[in-house]
Amino acid sequence: MMDAQTITLMGGAIVSIVLVALALGGSKSGGSFQKRLARVSSNHGYADKSQVKKHDEAVQTLRRRTSDSNFALLDQIIKSALPNPEELRKKLAKTGKSLSIGEFLIINALAIGVFYLVFMYLVKWGQLTSVFTAIMMGLWLPNAIIKRMGNKRIRDFLALFPESIDTICRGLRSGLPISESIASVGRELPDPVGVEFRRISDAVRLGQSLDDAMWEVSKRLDTPEFRFFIIALAIQRETGGNLAETLGNLAELLRKRRQLRLKIRAMSAEARASAMIIGSLPFVMFALLMGVNSEYMMLMLTDIRGKIMMGFGLSLIGLGILVMKKMISFEI
Repeated sequence: MMDAQTITLMGGAIVSIVLVALALGGSKSGGSFQKRLARVSSNHGYADKSQVKKHDEAVQTLRRRTSDSNFALLDQIIKSALPNPEELRKKLAKTGKSLSIGEFLIINALAIGVFYLVFMYLVKWGQLTSVFTAIMMGLWLPNAIIKRMGNKRIRDFLALFPESIDTICRGLRSGLPISESIASVGRELPDPVGVEFRRISDAVRLGQSLDDAMWEVSKRLDTPEFRFFIIALAIQRETGGNLAETLGNLAELLRKRRQLRLKIRAMSAEARASAMIIGSLPFVMFALLMGVNSEYMMLMLTDIRGKIMMGFGLSLIGLGILVMKKMISFEI
């Protein structure tokens, strides 16, 4: 006769396998629809305001019909329960991965289940404490990973962005139009710069205006440097002048901004190292004491007084890390 713990573990394993299978098999057929929807999202070509309004209503209807998951129930939950699914879509798009909201929510559910099993049966916490801690960790960890992936991709983009502007300038000086110069950036430079400029070039070939195509990419990148680039092109189109010289000055400005950012990072390296050492020291000491005398340290995990002390200590550590992060973070 199996006990309750074995049944729970088996049930959790079965649910995890099913959810992984659903995640791997879901949300693959909506890509072509998303591309078609993106192509009809711009308002250019409509002279009458009533036609523009009808076009916007049609686009919104299409967006409401856009599926975030292959499963109707999950898709309905996403559209009705999530407070701002569009922001989550932008956050997932920043990573450059084809990850839908439905797949991301399944990953969150799997993380909550894994953390619950760890806290309940390995750490031996109470059921209520395990549930709340698992929910908190299961929601925080995937979001932190997604945010880190998006920030890394943007940093990689900005590292090569001045080179892409220089490539456009060389194309303009050689007599190529701006659209062909952008296409050459997509062919010559590596990702993530290459893939974003290829998307702009493909959208222009399909009939979308250059401004609309670049603003679509700007929503995905969400960085001021790329918006500078778009605004510089728009101003030059309105006022005229030497576009190659304007973009060359912009590339030099972006290089100076990056140099200033790296200089600030070098000056704050000591503070960041101190923050990492101080923040990791309690966890290192806890691991060492667990290896030396596990029974003594298990009181911190099983006794209610130990749990209160650990919760208070972790809260203070988190507050200290947040304060140190604010002190060494500078907005350029």
